[in-house]
Amino acid sequence: MTHLYDLPIQPVQCYVTASYPCSYLEGQNARSQVVAPGPQINQELYSLLVENGFRRSGLFTYRPHCHRCRACIPVRIRVQDFAPSRIQRRVWKQHRSLEARSLPLHFEPEHFSLYTRYQHARHREITQGRTGEDQYRQFLLQSSLPTRLVEFREAGQLRMVSLIDELSQGLSSVYTFYEPDMPGVSYGTYNILWQIEECQTQGLPWLYLGYWIRSCAKMTYKSRFQPLEAWFSGAWISFPELLESLDSTIR
Repeated sequence: MTHLYDLPIQPVQCYVTASYPCSYLEGQNARSQVVAPGPQINQELYSLLVENGFRRSGLFTYRPHCHRCRACIPVRIRVQDFAPSRIQRRVWKQHRSLEARSLPLHFEPEHFSLYTRYQHARHREITQGRTGEDQYRQFLLQSSLPTRLVEFREAGQLRMVSLIDELSQGLSSVYTFYEPDMPGVSYGTYNILWQIEECQTQGLPWLYLGYWIRSCAKMTYKSRFQPLEAWFSGAWISFPELLESLDSTIR
């Protein structure tokens, strides 16, 4: 058991997990630093933890603690200075017919059906053991925080569902899944644009996108939302500074 004395709160107890197969880098093992006890983490504490590179999955709040690997880098968008690209403006206009509705966390068979199809279509290599109802409930529907379940419909048809944590200083995008049988519609891009607008409407400075991995193609989309900041070596730095630091380590 370790303590995090660098946080401006009472020391937080953590433990380090055993090694397990990395979900993002093939052939690699990962470890996580997990805050205990998870169910007692409230919005104020979690907001501070997110500021220090943590994230949650269900009731587990964690950050990577891998041996000789720092590939998983937390990133956030500085929403007040965000300027959409031409492609992002086109996506925003394309999906303005989507109707968003915020709901309390609850199990909905229609949502679960969409989640299952999305997992099988988008994450075939890691789908095993991740599409059961119990796993869905634990992963997405358990939270000790103010968490929104937002569904997006078009002409009454469910197109996308997003889970979003409300923080003291912003919003944290927990997970989003969408209709997989409509390729090229850029629902994921629209969803982030929608969350940026939510932050701007509420006067919140940050939208947290979780982890970015340079060598993981599935995470490339996060770097398209600028200005982006990254938690690296114990501080938030600009994305260009991050790339410069990463490049300097491989020279």
